Amino acid sequence: MQQAIGDWTERFDGTRQLPRDLRDRLLRLASLRRFKAGETVFAPGRVPNSLLLLLEGTIRVFQTSDSGREIVLYRVEAGQSCVLTTACILAEEAYSAEGVAETDVVAVALPRSAFDRLAADSEAFRQFVFAAYSRRLLDLLRVVDDVAFGKIDVRLAARLVALADAEGALNATHQQLATELGTAREVISRQLTEFQRRGWIEAARGRILLRDVPALKALARQK
Repeated sequence: MQQAIGDWTERFDGTRQLPRDLRDRLLRLASLRRFKAGETVFAPGRVPNSLLLLLEGTIRVFQTSDSGREIVLYRVEAGQSCVLTTACILAEEAYSAEGVAETDVVAVALPRSAFDRLAADSEAFRQFVFAAYSRRLLDLLRVVDDVAFGKIDVRLAARLVALADAEGALNATHQQLATELGTAREVISRQLTEFQRRGWIEAARGRILLRDVPALKALARQK
């Protein structure tokens, strides 16, 4: 593994601060995992057998209601770990959400048995785990707060800006945006129509071009 990716502990803020002997132990115990874009990384009902630390790519974590409506909880980016996986390992519970590779993913997998030993033996490792867990949990709580109390026009403006590429364009259907924000497609369609009426966007089937990014950013800042 070290020959393939070198010292991966340098790529994470938390592991970079760990003592050298503990970093060497992590290098010995962990293995490399790869997922293709669209591949399921974890699913409801499965009990995690390892902690994943992302080196490359993005994992989208979402829940599906009994009625079939999806809501994106958060994304795990390169340099991060998954808060849900950490919570399930600590509580010895199965996943309640699904994680799908949004792009090709390269991750480091620390086996659950090794996680348990390190958590029991090393205060430095425990601090690393809980610091990362706390940061990601706060992000998740902000998502819950947005869904429960946030105004949909403000949230949609923020998500359009976040998802757009350097040219101000994004490929997304109304249903995909509804899934991102945990609302109905009809609500997104109405709001996009309003944004287009104001001249802020230009919408076509499956593609949106941002025409007035400053206006969208100003609305997004009203959170």
